[in-house]
This record gives sequence, C-alpha cells and structure tokens, in this order.
Amino acid sequence: MTAVPILKTAFYLVLTSMMAISGPLFAREFHVAVDGNDANDGSDLHPFKTISAAAQRAQPGDVIAVHEGVYRERVNPQRGGESDENRIIYHAALGESVVIKGSEVIQGWQLVQNDTWKVIIPNEFFGNFNPYNNPIHGDWFNPLGRTHHTGAVYLNGHWLTEAANLEDVLKPIEEVAAEIPLWFAEVDASATTIWAQFRGVDPNRGQVEINVRQSVFYPDKPGVNYLTVRGFTMEHAATPWAPPTAEQIGLIGTHWSKGWIIEQNTIRYSVCTGITLGKHGDAYDNTSQDTAEGYVKTIERALAKGWSKNNIGHHIVRRNHISHCEQAGIVGSMGPVFCSITGNTIHDIHVRRLFTGAEMAGIKFHGAIDTVISHNHIYRTCRGIWLDWMSQGTRVTRNLLHDNGPYEDLFVEVNHGPFLVDHNIFLSPRGLLVNSQGGAYAHNLIAGSLSVAHGEGRETPYHQPHSTEVVGLHGNPSGDDRYYNNIFAKTDLTAYDPAKLPVFMAGNVFLDDAKPSRHESDPMVDPNVYPGLKLAEKPDGFYLDISLDPAWADNRSRPLVTTEFLGQATIPKLPYEQPDGTPYCLDTDYFGTKRNEKNPFPGPFESLEGGRQTMKVWPTTNPCL
Repeated sequence: MTAVPILKTAFYLVLTSMMAISGPLFAREFHVAVDGNDANDGSDLHPFKTISAAAQRAQPGDVIAVHEGVYRERVNPQRGGESDENRIIYHAALGESVVIKGSEVIQGWQLVQNDTWKVIIPNEFFGNFNPYNNPIHGDWFNPLGRTHHTGAVYLNGHWLTEAANLEDVLKPIEEVAAEIPLWFAEVDASATTIWAQFRGVDPNRGQVEINVRQSVFYPDKPGVNYLTVRGFTMEHAATPWAPPTAEQIGLIGTHWSKGWIIEQNTIRYSVCTGITLGKHGDAYDNTSQDTAEGYVKTIERALAKGWSKNNIGHHIVRRNHISHCEQAGIVGSMGPVFCSITGNTIHDIHVRRLFTGAEMAGIKFHGAIDTVISHNHIYRTCRGIWLDWMSQGTRVTRNLLHDNGPYEDLFVEVNHGPFLVDHNIFLSPRGLLVNSQGGAYAHNLIAGSLSVAHGEGRETPYHQPHSTEVVGLHGNPSGDDRYYNNIFAKTDLTAYDPAKLPVFMAGNVFLDDAKPSRHESDPMVDPNVYPGLKLAEKPDGFYLDISLDPAWADNRSRPLVTTEFLGQATIPKLPYEQPDGTPYCLDTDYFGTKRNEKNPFPGPFESLEGGRQTMKVWPTTNPCL
C-alpha cells in the first residue's frame, strides 16, 4: 500500500472519531441585534433582529449572543441541549445591557378628568392573549372579594395598581386611599379601554407600557432541557397564578424540564411569579378543590408523567436579582428537585397584597427533594422561604433574611425530613413556623419568634432516599426536630414543650427574654444580655452589628454537628446526608471560616473575639458563590 492511501485512511478515521465523540464540534454562535434582520444568517456581521429567530435555529451546543437594546418579545425555545456539556446558551453580550420585555409602549392617551387618562386599543393588538380580559384564579387563590387581572400599566418602568372599579380611577388621586396611582380596564367585543392616573404627567410624553405577553422566556412544551439563560434584564409579564396543582408559568420558567442554568439576570415586575421551576399542565389543572387529597393525586399524575431524578429538576438558579412579583420570586411544584438556588437577591415580593392565597413567598417550593437553598438575601417579602410538602434531603444554609412579614422568614409545612437548616441569619419579627418533623436546625441566629403546630392532620408523602419514588403517606405529628448550637434572641423554644415525638436540643444560647424548651437539659440562658442586632445597608453591601460573648464557648462544650451525630429522621428512617449521599460535617461557619471542631462557637459565626462586632453579611466572598 502506498503512503497516500494510508494517510487518507488515517485522516478519515480521525475525523470520524472526532465527530462521534464531540457533539459541539460544529456548534454555532448566533448573534441578535436590535438593528438586525430575521432574514439574516445570525452571524456577527448579519445578526437576527429577534431572540426568537435565533431560538428557532439553535441546536445543542449553540450559543446565542444578544447585543445591547430592548427586545419586546416572548422567547419560546424550541429545543434544549443534550447534556450539561452540550447545552444551548442564551446570554447578553459581554458588557452590554439587554432588556427583554413582555410589555409594549402605548401612545394615544386622552385626558378624561383630574389626573385620569384613557386609551382605546383594538383587541387585535393583543392577538390570542389579552391580559385585561384574563382574571387571576386557581387553587389556593383568594381574590379578597374582587377581580384581578394579569394585565398591568407601567409609568417609566414602575407599575401602577389595578383598581377594583372605574369610579376610583376617575377620582382625584388625593381622594384615593392608595399610595400608587390606579388603573382600570374594560374589554368589549372589539376593543380594550384602559383608564389610568398619571399625576402631573402627560402619558404621551412619558414612557407608558402595558403587559401584552404572559411570559418573557418560557417554552410552550415540557422537556426543553439544558438551557443557560445569563445576563439579561427580564420584566413586565402577565403571569397567571401558579398553584402547585397546575402548570406554573413564570416570567421565566423551565416548564417541567431538566438542567437549566438561570444566572446573573434581573427579573422583575411579574404580576404573579418571577422564576418557575414548576410542573406540567394537564386536564386536572386547578381542580384539587384546595385539598391535600387533591395534591396527592397531582403527585401521582406527575410520577406517571416522568417525575424522576433522570428527567426533572437539576436546575441551577444563581446570582439573580428578583423583585416586584406579587405571588413569589421563585416558585416550583415538584420541578425544583435536585436543584441549587444560590446567591440570589429577592425582595419586594407580595408587598401590595391586593389578593392573597397560600403560595406567596420569596421562595415557595413543593417537593424540593435534595435541593440546596444557600447564600440568598431575602427581604421585604410577605414570607421569606416556604418549604411545603416533601422537603426530603433539602438544605437551607447561609441565607440572610430580614424585614419580612407579616409572616415568617422560614415556614416548613407537612414535611417528614430529613432536612437541614443551618448557619442562617433570621432577623425578621417572626423567625420560624414549624409544621413538620424531621428537621435539624444548627448554628442559626434567630431574632424573631418561633411557632410550632401540634394539631396537623394531613397525610403527606415520604420517599426513597435521593429519589422522587413515594414510599408512603404519613401524618404530621409535631417533634422529631433537632436544635443544636443556635443563638436565640427574644425567641421562645417552649413552643416545643407539648411535641408529640421526641425533640433533641443541646448547645443553644438564649438571650434577653428567650426561653428554652424543657427538652434541653443544660441550656445557656442569659436574660440580661441582648446581642444588639442592627443591620445596616452601605454602598458595598449589608453589615450586621452584633455583640458576641466568648464566655458562650468557655462555659460550655458543644457538639460538632455531623450526619452521625444527627441520627435518623423517624418517619422516613433516613439519615441527614448530602444529596450525593456523603455525610454532613458542619465544620465551617457562615463565611466559610474553619470552626473549632472540639467546641464550635454557637450561632452562624465562629467568633475569635468578643464584644461588639461589625460584619459584612451580604454579599460575602464565600467560594461557594
């Protein structure tokens, strides 16, 4: 054989091998620019005009770079990637500001009276979805005696408030008991009329926008896996109520899929929810009659629809800024399994309170199996974190929560454990509401009240370890909780005294008028000391002033909290361990500083000195971020 055929054969063998093992070898980078054209090829020199055009063409391994500007569209990705290594990436071009909006600018306002203007819009403008004829409804939703719609009106980016009736919008602004000006809409067979109050502003000269799209980035079908969405500002969505029993559509949402990375985005002004990691839709949406039995049936259907570790979850939601959502910042029913929710700032959630229900929080999850919620900053929400049903293997760690209310920083509802809550700073007036068992609470600073429910009668699922597979249903007696090495300020643990199951407590510190439970044999109680907690916002972050006493370590020997030390949660008969099955060892503090393993200091901080201290608690430089 001559040398040339040998070289040619070798070349084809190498090329064939490369094609077989390297899926992204021929991946493309598409570009999108506001001055582009969707008839272009999407190259750097000939970009598309819309992100949607790139989404239609993108294949696994492709990257979509979006350049500076405002894009008014709903991105409906047609396909996802094939693996973590071979995903489809949507990102804002480096150093460029990209805004994707679910709204449109509206001109043609006419002055009616006082500060009230109106505009008449043909219904054809909205296409198949008109938010002003779309009432909010669903399981566990309470409209408080009036109708609410998914539409919204914005002046210079900030939303006005929907009025209950037209009469209120026609009044002078000073006569209306509302901090924010009002709007109201009526829809007939041909047109939508919107009235809105603009105090001293000609709306035809300011920027007035209205919701026209239900979401901003959301696939219309489930199973669009392995997407990355990075670096965008996404706002103004006419999102529906997202109960745990229906398809959960958010401003951005994963729609019953696997492996998304949602990072470094600003997500704001969603009528109901910001990010959804939620379930699929089916014929039974919103038909549970608000019952536990109805949700059990929803779980059974989800299992039949592929709810498993192989198919669903594994999302990473990190370093996003989420605000101004009237239901939840991040919500998910069974979709938030095996996830990481890390480094997010979440605030101004359900602050208008025009409606209510049972699904409002900064983070509200059903079924957060083996999910880690860490290093988040959550404030000015109605409730910080709400873990509802099936929090098995869940960990809540190193979060800063403050100024939340009227409800708690953390609510755990009808879970059987094991779940771990450690190294958190809970500073709101109401700290914890526990309506579960099998929780381990270690090295937290809890400044607000703590309540325990003892009469819960619902039966809820528990699972095989690190799995969605249901083992059975069990009632929810109080107890089987563990409290180790926490600092309580004005917090009364006597709420655990009548617990039905055994409770395990040691190494806790009780200050001011905080009182220990009878279940702790040797608590450290100092009614004359209050740590003087003060949180201050400065240009570079949030700082906590606190007084810590070295005697808290000198006078007690505390346990190092580990998987072996915590034992097993009673009902599922499972150990407290990490999602990968490795054991816990809480040997570093809130900042990642190494602890004294022979006698760890109580609370989130491994204090090396006593007295008054000021610490930067957000953002931190923890390498986990």
